[in-house]
Amino acid sequence: MVFRNCWRRLKVMAASLPMRRKTSFYPVFLYRDSGQGDIDQGMRLVGGRFRIGWHDYFLPYRGGWQGNWPPEVKRWLYSFVWLRDLHALGSHEARLAARTLISAWAENAPNDSIAQEGPVMGMRLASWLGHYEFCLMTATEETQRRVMEVIRHEGRILAALLPLSPQGWRGLAALRGLLAAFMAVPEQQGFFLRYQRYFPAEMERLILEDGMVADRSPEAQFQCVQELSCMMAMFSALQLEPPPLLPVMLAKTCPVLRALCHGDGKFAVFNGSNERSAEDIQALLDRAERYRVIATSLPKGGFVRLALGKSMLFVDATQPPARGFDRAAHAGTLSFEFSNQQNRIFVNCGACSEQTWQQGLRSSAAHNVLVADEISSSDFGADGHITRRPAHVECVHKSTEEAHWLDLSHDGYYPALGTVWSRQLYLGQNGEDLRGSDIVEGERDVRFVIRFHIHPDVRVVQEDDDVILYVAGEIWRFRQVGGVMSVEEDLYVGRGKPEKTYQIAVSSRGGRDIEADDEGVTKRRQKVTWLLERVPD
Repeated sequence: MVFRNCWRRLKVMAASLPMRRKTSFYPVFLYRDSGQGDIDQGMRLVGGRFRIGWHDYFLPYRGGWQGNWPPEVKRWLYSFVWLRDLHALGSHEARLAARTLISAWAENAPNDSIAQEGPVMGMRLASWLGHYEFCLMTATEETQRRVMEVIRHEGRILAALLPLSPQGWRGLAALRGLLAAFMAVPEQQGFFLRYQRYFPAEMERLILEDGMVADRSPEAQFQCVQELSCMMAMFSALQLEPPPLLPVMLAKTCPVLRALCHGDGKFAVFNGSNERSAEDIQALLDRAERYRVIATSLPKGGFVRLALGKSMLFVDATQPPARGFDRAAHAGTLSFEFSNQQNRIFVNCGACSEQTWQQGLRSSAAHNVLVADEISSSDFGADGHITRRPAHVECVHKSTEEAHWLDLSHDGYYPALGTVWSRQLYLGQNGEDLRGSDIVEGERDVRFVIRFHIHPDVRVVQEDDDVILYVAGEIWRFRQVGGVMSVEEDLYVGRGKPEKTYQIAVSSRGGRDIEADDEGVTKRRQKVTWLLERVPD
């Protein structure tokens, strides 16, 4: 490993040496980046600022590319993916803003390690080429020549960085950047050869057998499909046949992307994902897929998707993603989301890039799970990776035409508390009857809370032993046995900003003894059963 790292540094140093060959002043091949842009963000960019999460930041217009932005903001800014926003705005001012910022980078790029990260560099090169016609085609020859020098230079560095360690879908972004560099400078055959060499391996480690990405995230699935779709467009512009694996993987990932949406056409909120607009998702699928197919099961991806009547139930039924694919993962093992028609009822809380919010939103308490003794089923390190996770997660699904049953369990609380949590879920009555049973077994009773986070569009009223949910003109009733129920204030960020809402919290009571195990140790069992049902008109 030490030798490999030293060799990679030597390759990068060699790639950074000045080129003797004269650079042409325009790319040989171009393509159009078809990613959806945000017009509102484009207007902010023209005004010299941008918004990430819930904060506004200033652009480096005339002060160079140095700045004290947070790392995740730098990754977004240095990637130039925001050229999509300026292109979507499409005004003359947007074109000049894009050209000015690219020219400033070409003249004086920041001396920042984040700017040299493979995925960031790949997104930057692909963005420059994908929006070249929009913002650079009418620039001066000197500006275009300088930009081409940077494309050639950064393409060499990117080629030297490969292969990358596992980076989730961002590994595809690095490869797409290398393909973009080849399009601009096709005489650099090494760019294309490196792409061909590492693309199959990236596909093998990123995309699971059922088409789910290893990140196990709807948002990561979206980004993966977008990267593959853009690669197809690039091969079309090159008038070359794509690698056989590329259309095959695109055909595998699109049905999964469609399957990860509720009835409103937006994402289920798991593992760093928010709802995202249905229009964005559908626009990508329209570009990327040949047939409207939906994945019926995700055994390797670990999500259970149950559709019955007009209702939909999503369950996170396996371990969190492996290291390298877990930077956005949440401690939401066995969490679920439930919707009826286009109306979300029970939801996880969402995700955001704000450092002060990330830890709380990644914790188990921000999901529809049982939280034992106020700890999470997984822990996270300072680098964002998971440091502790459940060792065993079980899921058994049985069904008839009228109903579904799920038997689930995980041991994420066992190391700290010596307990195992089991959850049984039932969906029946044409999707209008959702029942659950949550059981904690261990050597002693533990304190726990079962949390049911409610979507902001639902009106909540507590009446005696019931909680009444008013959902788009319909009435749903929640009740439980075995715990102490309360309704608490809550926050939901799944639509990109904090929204006040409510959650149902069912706290534990004392359990009972159960039969001794093989070693003669008597165990304790605590059990809560609950029901959500639609009240007939």
